[in-house]
Amino acid sequence: MEQRDRLGLHETAPGEDEIGGRSLTHWGTAGGRWLVTRMVALARLVTAHGVLAVTAAVGLVLVLGLVLAAGGIYDAVEESDGIAGLDRPVLDRALAARSPDLDAALTVFTHLGGPLGMTVIAATITAAMVWRWRSRTPLVLMLITVAGSLTATVVGKNAVGRLRPPRVDAVPPFESSPSFPSGHALNSTAIAGMVAYLLLLHLQSRLARVLAVVLAGVWAVAIGLSRVFLGHHWLTDVMVGWVIGLAWLALVVTAHRLFLSVRRAPGTA
Repeated sequence: MEQRDRLGLHETAPGEDEIGGRSLTHWGTAGGRWLVTRMVALARLVTAHGVLAVTAAVGLVLVLGLVLAAGGIYDAVEESDGIAGLDRPVLDRALAARSPDLDAALTVFTHLGGPLGMTVIAATITAAMVWRWRSRTPLVLMLITVAGSLTATVVGKNAVGRLRPPRVDAVPPFESSPSFPSGHALNSTAIAGMVAYLLLLHLQSRLARVLAVVLAGVWAVAIGLSRVFLGHHWLTDVMVGWVIGLAWLALVVTAHRLFLSVRRAPGTA
């Protein structure tokens, strides 16, 4: 039986290596099995925890590359009036649909997806999961998720430097940081997705698992669209935020699966 730490927490609580009875250490593709073999060899040098750290670090480099590539693609399509041509018409539709009450409600809601709001929400949910399941897994995975998503947001904004929509079209309070990508959309996607993933490790009902995924998706989409409606971001800022958030989430989940797979291999720790 796995030992607990001084706080009485499992490194991995019972059941956290499967979803709905399907083992997360089972890799159905040749590429996945090859990757596990390479990671097992690495673990004999740096331990299973090192594999988690290395995989997350490599994944972050890949995501940052995606951020920079997205900035370059945006510049190209803007010049040719490609997908960026959606930005102004969508904002105009939002302007036509605004009302004082709706603007006020969405302003409160959109702040929940901001740096402070998402930090409080993520910390509260993570603490509840750690306490309920007596496991370090929620804490470790959420810290990795938040650190990577914030890094991708900062790098993207500084690298691209896109201007936000004109203030005359925005609902106060106004924001002055670069617009691309939307940090609210990126961080909400990654964090809500990680909450859903952690719940999937413990929920027994298939309906409950589906509901967790749907609610995470609705949250990320709603936060992103609120940014466009209030004139704080262009639609393409939000779309790229969603894509990068999903990419980072997928890499963190993959890193966790590799960690679990390596721990099962003989000669690793």
